[in-house]
Amino acid sequence: MQKSIIRHSLLVLCSLAVAGCSGVFKSQEDKTQGWTADQLYQEARDNVRASEWKSASQNLSAVETRFPYSSQAQQALIDQAYVYWKDDEPEQATASINRFLALYPNHPGTDYMLYLKGLVTFTPPSAFLSSYTGQDPSERDPKGLRQSYQAFNELITRFPDSRYAHDARSRITWLVSTIAENEVNVAEYYYKRDAYVAAINRSQAVIRDFSGVEAAERALYIMMKSYEKLGLTEQANDAKRVLEQNFPNSKYYAQGLDGDKHWSDMFKPASWFNN
Repeated sequence: MQKSIIRHSLLVLCSLAVAGCSGVFKSQEDKTQGWTADQLYQEARDNVRASEWKSASQNLSAVETRFPYSSQAQQALIDQAYVYWKDDEPEQATASINRFLALYPNHPGTDYMLYLKGLVTFTPPSAFLSSYTGQDPSERDPKGLRQSYQAFNELITRFPDSRYAHDARSRITWLVSTIAENEVNVAEYYYKRDAYVAAINRSQAVIRDFSGVEAAERALYIMMKSYEKLGLTEQANDAKRVLEQNFPNSKYYAQGLDGDKHWSDMFKPASWFNN
């Protein structure tokens, strides 16, 4: 009698377990199973409009996986890059963009993808400047800004009449000035720590690579003072001559480096930085 009760109890428990598993499987069932490419894509678009980035990404991936040769698959890859960017996944966004550019080099959306590639690594002024607090400038790597510059520059070179070209040019102007200022900050850091050769090398890079930027004035002054500290009078005089030719009323003669206004004050974020 006791064995019969135990056997019956075990059967009941097994039945409940099976029923429970069945419920779990049903709850995990993919509701998009059997959907067309257009249905999947429209669902993803609805996710994007609702800022549901994870769901959007899943549905866009499903479009690519299930319908790899459809027109929706190409658009899904474009949207996937955008979704990754909005979801703070810059590496995956860049990977999607690079894959798209490799697969569809002549696609009408190439200019947009280059623009998006620039945005992915573009750092707004407020965020970039806030990272400068209490940090050794020689350890700050503007790699993302350089990557952004390269993408925007490719865009305006290949597609000068693109609807995105004007904004890209504006961003490039800021990027060039910012990267140059970063180089001069590093040069000044080395100069103030008596690393005069390193200061000269950084200053020369600014003069060589960033024509016409405001940071060139400080770079030339640091170069001149570094040569003086090294006792290289001829080179110091050459740097001074170039400084006076280009900045005849240079403020650095009167105030030096310590009286210089912090460079971050020169950059005021504009509305188009806020994406």
